[in-house]
Amino acid sequence: MQEFGIKSSNGFDALGIKPASVKWNLGPAACTEEVLKNGEGVLTDRGSVMVDTGKFTGRAPKDKFVVEDDKTRDTVWWGNINQPIAPEKFDILFDRMVNYLEGKDIYVRDCFAGADPNYRLNVRIFNTIAWQHMFTYNMFINPSKEELETFESNFTIICIPEFEAEDYAELGLRQKNFALLNMSKRMLIIGGTAYAGEMKKGIFSVLNYILPQERDVLSMHCSANEGKDGDVAIFFGLSGTGKTTLSADPNRNLIGDDEHGWTENSVFNFEGGCYAKSVDLTEEKEPEIWNAIKFGAIEENTRFFPGTRTIDYENTTVTENIRVSYPIEHIENAKVPSVGNLPKNIFFLTFDASGTLPPISKLSKGQAMFHFISGYTSKVAGTEMGITEPVPTFSACFGAAFLPLHPTKYAEMLGKKMEESNVNVWMINTGLNGSGERTKLKYTRAMITAALEGKLDGVTFEEHPEFGVSFPTECPEVPAELLNPRTLWGDDAKYQTEVNKLADKFNANFAKYEEFANEEIMNGAPKAK
Repeated sequence: MQEFGIKSSNGFDALGIKPASVKWNLGPAACTEEVLKNGEGVLTDRGSVMVDTGKFTGRAPKDKFVVEDDKTRDTVWWGNINQPIAPEKFDILFDRMVNYLEGKDIYVRDCFAGADPNYRLNVRIFNTIAWQHMFTYNMFINPSKEELETFESNFTIICIPEFEAEDYAELGLRQKNFALLNMSKRMLIIGGTAYAGEMKKGIFSVLNYILPQERDVLSMHCSANEGKDGDVAIFFGLSGTGKTTLSADPNRNLIGDDEHGWTENSVFNFEGGCYAKSVDLTEEKEPEIWNAIKFGAIEENTRFFPGTRTIDYENTTVTENIRVSYPIEHIENAKVPSVGNLPKNIFFLTFDASGTLPPISKLSKGQAMFHFISGYTSKVAGTEMGITEPVPTFSACFGAAFLPLHPTKYAEMLGKKMEESNVNVWMINTGLNGSGERTKLKYTRAMITAALEGKLDGVTFEEHPEFGVSFPTECPEVPAELLNPRTLWGDDAKYQTEVNKLADKFNANFAKYEEFANEEIMNGAPKAK
């Protein structure tokens, strides 16, 4: 067997994998060479690599399964999100994947998930596609040469996009593609899909299982940044609500854009890079992300302007979910290592398709707990297969798709940490306002900046009649008429109908959590008029 690159101290004989050659821990230049040599992608005029992910241009959550065994049976939140699969079915697919790799050329990455050495996971990733190996370089944390010499993995990913489960029905799967998580064997196996986000979100699910139970760390689907004085802000939100965009602030250091842990004295990034939506991307609107796209970045499912190597970010021929992956160091003001202080401000980001929520509002503790458990937003086109326009939805803790434990476990931890820290909690509507238009990014940024800098401390707040949250009547650099959603509707009766509909949806969704909610949380619920 031929081996190339920097190999860690221990091999993988225990897994039974017998490839023809292994390329270990390749950096951006070597990865780019492999991608071009293999015909997997092309160079853009900015030095990034452009690739297609094939049939799957987003996650396939209905094809994700968790092995049900003695470890997980009484701890995992089973249902549509965490679907059980028998251990023997996992073993069958694992053995087939190992056999498939025999005599193949493969890529292996040893990396960390977690910027804080006290809480990190050592991950070994097997890929058959060079650009996916490059993706793991961007999205995970790469050990130093010295760390590789003593590296020992405690979790394994095997990702083979070209391998499909032909007898999927007999194996209890929905179709030929799959992502199977085995917590006892500490393995994630992925087949039949080349969407690289399955790897990153798979490990996120692993950390969401391990850290709250075993380390008393709140795992969060959020972005985070830090001001010059060390004040940390957390941004919760689902894909498409602005986590990446709003945390990439030129006046603040980026800790991370998607996944974090909250310990007793810090907030730390799980990842080593960013995976940003790039549809309609311009330098003017999002300069930090724009400037991060250079050699070493991977652009997924995009298209060039005819006759050029310049990407047309308005071209959604392949998917609305066009994305770019890049190391966090590509952000000029990134904080590396990506560890910050305890948070002073928390922002819940939501894409409200009804246009009845204020663009910014302040939440009491009870309201914060209620809205955290609710996780309201609208699914945005392209983030999942089959989504072509905004669809109102609720996702517990702003990330139910990645929560192996019951949402109340994470909500209880958030409540405890809110009690321990004097934090402000804000809800930001990055979706539609009363005129039916999306709130401009410059106004959203101005509102968040005002909250971070304490410029809203002395202004008058009004209470939203139905949701009870408080919204400011003025905000620097924001037109006052935008702050109250009712004023832009022009038809008060129609507004009342829509806001009542939304309040009813909140309460209907929350019914499944009521038995776990205390009086303070229930008082945070909206009340239709």
